[in-house]
Amino acid sequence: MSLDPSIASRLKRNDAGLFTAVAQERSTGDVLMVAWMDDEALARTLETRKGTYYSRSRQQYWVKGETSGHTQYVHEVRLDCDGDTVLLIVDQVGAACHTGTHTCFDADVLLSPES
Repeated sequence: MSLDPSIASRLKRNDAGLFTAVAQERSTGDVLMVAWMDDEALARTLETRKGTYYSRSRQQYWVKGETSGHTQYVHEVRLDCDGDTVLLIVDQVGAACHTGTHTCFDADVLLSPES
């Protein structure tokens, strides 16, 4: 699989050829997780509609839910104005976070709305 050149030309990558991917739940608007992608991971995601990412620690691709069953069906992919981040609008089945929580942003609240 290769990424459409018209999309690839708009992406800005870091020195390792990666860019940030943010997964947001379609039904709630919750930000579920942040991961890394490269052109191949994005191409696979666009082709299969399964959230596919690149693991920097394992140096390999991974499909969300492939081992856990906590899958992401991708409804929409958006590129930000700088071209360095993609937003995946997904239906999440099960926990999105590797810790078992619904979202990776449930842990620590650093600042909350004033009461």
